[in-house]
Amino acid sequence: MTPREDILHRVRAALGRGGSPPSPDPPAVRLRIPEVVIESRIASFTARLEALAGRVLRADTPGRAGERVREALGDRSAVASNAPYLEECAVTRFPGVRSGSTDRDQLRALCASADVGITSADYALADTGTLVMLSSPHEARMISLLPPAHIAVLPVTRLITGLDELFSILPDPASTTSSMVLITGPSRTADIEQILVRGVHGPGQITVVLVG
Repeated sequence: MTPREDILHRVRAALGRGGSPPSPDPPAVRLRIPEVVIESRIASFTARLEALAGRVLRADTPGRAGERVREALGDRSAVASNAPYLEECAVTRFPGVRSGSTDRDQLRALCASADVGITSADYALADTGTLVMLSSPHEARMISLLPPAHIAVLPVTRLITGLDELFSILPDPASTTSSMVLITGPSRTADIEQILVRGVHGPGQITVVLVG
């Protein structure tokens, strides 16, 4: 008898109830993954994110993606994650862009003082305009959450159809990462009077650069 079964047995005995039949096995998981061509995925992701006041930029190559990031930054300061794809795009070589530190206190200070956090993303969901961020030594959560603006750079090969496809790729996210964050548009909240405010619990601006 497992500890859980033992506890439930004692609860039933205290209540004067007999044993109950075992619970049936859960139904089989049903995942529906539609076949959607990449341009349709891009169009859907762009429409969903822009409907939430986000912005999508396109770039043909990683080099051009770096230029798009620099244009989006302007004269703002930024902290970039250690994602290998950002290195490929040469994002950390731009003036005003600091590379994320592996020391947590230093990273917190960098994120608190930066205008923009720059990351890649592990996946993007076309049907909702959502970024999927898996926490890792290369992608610290703080960079996408603490600065007032967030820029994410990722290749279109990481753009998948939706949650069903995500969980077919990652059936057990907890075995891969300590945290999986789904980001759908800028942070927004509303009080009891339903006055919408952006940027309270995270970045108030989100820009996604799709490469390829």
